[in-house]
Amino acid sequence: MSIPVGVLGATGTVGQRFIQLLETHPLFYVHAVGASERSSGKTYEEATNWKMTTPIPEKQRSLIVQECNPAYFEGCKIIFSGLDASVAGDVEMEFLLKDFVVFSNAKNHRMNPLVPLMVPLVNPDHFDIIPHQRKHFKLNKGFLVTNANCSTTGLVVALKALEDKFGPLAKINVVTMQAISGAGYPGVPSLDILGNVVPFISGEEEKIEIEVKKILSKLNNDQTGFVEDNEIRVSASCNRVPVIDGHTESVFVEFRDKRVTPEEAKQCFEGYSCEATQLKTFSAPQQSIIVLEQKDRPQPRLDLMLGNGNAVAVGRIRKCNIFDLKFTLLCHNTILGAAGSSIMNAEIAVARGIIN
Repeated sequence: MSIPVGVLGATGTVGQRFIQLLETHPLFYVHAVGASERSSGKTYEEATNWKMTTPIPEKQRSLIVQECNPAYFEGCKIIFSGLDASVAGDVEMEFLLKDFVVFSNAKNHRMNPLVPLMVPLVNPDHFDIIPHQRKHFKLNKGFLVTNANCSTTGLVVALKALEDKFGPLAKINVVTMQAISGAGYPGVPSLDILGNVVPFISGEEEKIEIEVKKILSKLNNDQTGFVEDNEIRVSASCNRVPVIDGHTESVFVEFRDKRVTPEEAKQCFEGYSCEATQLKTFSAPQQSIIVLEQKDRPQPRLDLMLGNGNAVAVGRIRKCNIFDLKFTLLCHNTILGAAGSSIMNAEIAVARGIIN
């Protein structure tokens, strides 16, 4: 079985990562690509300032870039959206209402109470709201699922493991060191970032602080909405650093009912297993969280591609004098933190029979 997919925003940073990751995918193939009006009508190779470290896949070079209109994507069963938030909201909704399956990277629909905010290593059970979503929008086969923010993604994988093992969380403080690829291309000006750290990323801290709660939420009994744990308190401080790929985060956690030792946390991370791995989907890492014992790890240069970029690296697990635990994690911001999550979410949906 091979499923035709379309990629919206295909010429951008996330769109290019979709094209790269889908090149050898055994289940999905790129049937159509979409971008802005200035790119439409050109071949993908002509329209794209390609920035991946592998060549443009041969099969996509000659694809004609279309406008992001459902009429041009009728042969696609799945739409992967790498659109910028400035246009994503309306475009993605237009595709949804035309009964497409849409996996979005944009922020626009993340907090919609009908839409799963899904990290594939954490909460595929939120797919259970899809029948209600379809009923609300009068859909037959389509639905909409969003990714989390790239800096939220790695964080919630670690938090989910801890919450499942030790019970509810009370407080989370996270300080991020975020790669420049998270800003897209051309991104942060070189004079701002070379030899420097920028201690502000617009909207980023707010995204983390609200997204964590929705991702860790439970579906209500009739599977029509998400019930958040309002006792969890999340505080984030976000920084842009001169690294190309890979978001590194210093995390501090306090539990509500139990004191957890660093050794217990280490065993918890190593033992954590997610549905994608259990289903043996193509992109799922063999181990969701990889614990590194070296005192100076994880590092983006050394550990970014663990699990082919779909695993979270954790190290420096230790006792905290203010919270219960502190540790450092690393997540690939454009694979697991963006395009890779959408692809793995789609793989899970196929395995669950939600996509025929």
